[in-house]
Amino acid sequence: MITAPDLIVAVGPALFEVVVPGKGDSEVRDVFLADPQEPATGHRGDLVLGLGLRDAEDAVEFVERCAAGNASGVVLRTTLARDPAVVAAAERWLVTLVALQPSVAWAHVVWLLRGVLDRAAAPDSPVAGDAGVHQELFALADAARAIVDAPVTIEDNQSRVLAYSSGQDFTDPARVSTIVGRRVPPEVIAHFRARGVFRRLARSSEPFLVPEGPNGIRPRLIVPVRAGGEWLGSIWAVVNGPVSDEVMTELSNAASVLALHLLRLRAQADVARRSAIDRLRTVLRQFSPDNPLDVRLPPRPWRVVALSSPEGYDVPQQLDLWESTGRRHGWSDPHLADLDGTVLAVVTDTDGPGSWTWLAKLVADHAKGSIAAAGGPARGPADLPSSRAEAVELLGLVRRGVAPGPVLRVEEAWHVLTVHRAVMSLDVNKMDGPLATLLRHDIEHDTGFVETLQAWLEYPGQPQRAARELHLHTNTLRHRMKRIGEIAALDLSDPLERLALQLQIAAVRTEH
Repeated sequence: MITAPDLIVAVGPALFEVVVPGKGDSEVRDVFLADPQEPATGHRGDLVLGLGLRDAEDAVEFVERCAAGNASGVVLRTTLARDPAVVAAAERWLVTLVALQPSVAWAHVVWLLRGVLDRAAAPDSPVAGDAGVHQELFALADAARAIVDAPVTIEDNQSRVLAYSSGQDFTDPARVSTIVGRRVPPEVIAHFRARGVFRRLARSSEPFLVPEGPNGIRPRLIVPVRAGGEWLGSIWAVVNGPVSDEVMTELSNAASVLALHLLRLRAQADVARRSAIDRLRTVLRQFSPDNPLDVRLPPRPWRVVALSSPEGYDVPQQLDLWESTGRRHGWSDPHLADLDGTVLAVVTDTDGPGSWTWLAKLVADHAKGSIAAAGGPARGPADLPSSRAEAVELLGLVRRGVAPGPVLRVEEAWHVLTVHRAVMSLDVNKMDGPLATLLRHDIEHDTGFVETLQAWLEYPGQPQRAARELHLHTNTLRHRMKRIGEIAALDLSDPLERLALQLQIAAVRTEH
């Protein structure tokens, strides 16, 4: 499921802006291009595009009709969408209102949004996925090559090669390395960065020529690809020298078309990511044998890991941070989701990127201030929720300093978990036995007998060590223990009573 606000976020701010979020939970299933001369405004689940509206009065009436038809949202041109009367109508009817930049054709909007919705409806389908967009990008690269009569690559704003034209054999070694590696080599990036290429790409929309460089690097004609001021990528052509103004103009027009394809590609990737997170979240919450496992996971056995980032990051930021960190260190397909305010990872219990061993080393070596707490092994989907619960419980103990960190498995902290669970089951407000008597005495007479008893129990048969912990003389400790025996009826020779006292003391300390 994808909502109207999520859809707009996926496409990005270059074309759209959410003016009124509306209910925020209405699923978008299709896009409906409404005719202002017709009363129809689509069906439930439609994102309705309002074209041809003359003024704010028409727009208000249009919003009201869409609300009556239970539309998921309304898209209007920016001028109408920001009109106070239209905004008030959308807020009154709880309709998601989206502003569209004035320079974008409605036909392009329908193509873009329907492509993203197809991807949301069938995220694993090769037909509805991004394969079609990639094929179109290669076709655009060939079209650009025909315009400039030179080999062309299309790159995103991270210097990743998305498509390339034919004729790459007649370029230079840098271009061949770029095509083979599907990414511009670091030394080539350094060369162009030194010439200010990327700074110019980020700020300008005008094509420009970069002269030849060392090691046989031939001149490049570079065309920035932008949408609504946002830099999305670029077209790179290996040319022999300056080109005509007509060629520049045609390439700029091609860049405008390419911008929509890059927006769609990015939006589809974002929708696929959101869908994968949602499916993984469902499996981690509660597995149902009646439903098949609708998520791709690494080879078994698995292990769920609860992750924590340094303070200052909210949960979505933590999720992005862990995903980017994982990919940067070799985890090509991170299995991450957020659930109840905690970022969770599903890793293998073997070796290599994406395994618990690898993740533990990553946290210890490269993620300062972070914590990774792993639940027990999950040998099947039904074990994932329990592994998740153990991981979250263990993460809480590491955060509170009860268990050691920053990396910990449940097998290494079973005793801490056992005591914690026993302690959490005790109600300190209904404390029975000799400890309750000692607690009242400490409060009434400002003594520290509970602390003395705790040290005695923690170091059985070692009065000297217990006394050092309390900064007391050993004889003073023995005197206090004699006094404790007079106040409360204790039988410290009984192991069960000693265990019960330690659990009660731990419960009191946890409460305070």
